[in-house]
Parts: sequence; structure tokens; C-alpha cells
Amino acid sequence: MTNTIPEIDVRVIPPAQRHPSIFGMLATLTPGAAMHVTSDHDPRPLHYQISSRFPDEFDWEYLQQGPEVWKVQITRAESSGCECCCGH
Repeated sequence: MTNTIPEIDVRVIPPAQRHPSIFGMLATLTPGAAMHVTSDHDPRPLHYQISSRFPDEFDWEYLQQGPEVWKVQITRAESSGCECCCGH
């Protein structure tokens, strides 16, 4: 059994589709599950957007911080009731 963490590399996604793609993947995460986001800039605006929409639902950890590539791990909180974006 493989515990592969899904990854979105937004560098290859048109800008208008980046956040919708990320939020779509967030909706599939079960409590304790994680995803990686790779970007060519600091995804701080995304962090603020997730934090404001879903307070205390996701943890954010930088895995790589530039200057050319940023990578973050976003993890759904273990205590998440999964009500924020997937309707469960």
C-alpha cells in the first residue's frame, strides 16, 4: 500500500484555474490527509484564502521556500468534521 501525497504543480496550470484546482483537491482530502502545492512564487495569498474560508480545517507547512520554487504541504486537520468544502 502506497501513501502517495497528491501534488498540484500550479506552474503548469493557467492562472485562472490554479485556485479552483487546488480547492477541488482540498475537497477530496480526508482528515489527516495531505497534498502538496508547487509554485513559482510564495503562495501566501492562497494560505490566507484557505485560512479565511476554512478556519482551523487545514495545516500549512513550507517544504521549500524559493527563490525559484516554493512547495507547501496542506494537511486537513485530524479533528476536521469535513464540513467545510466536501459536504460530508
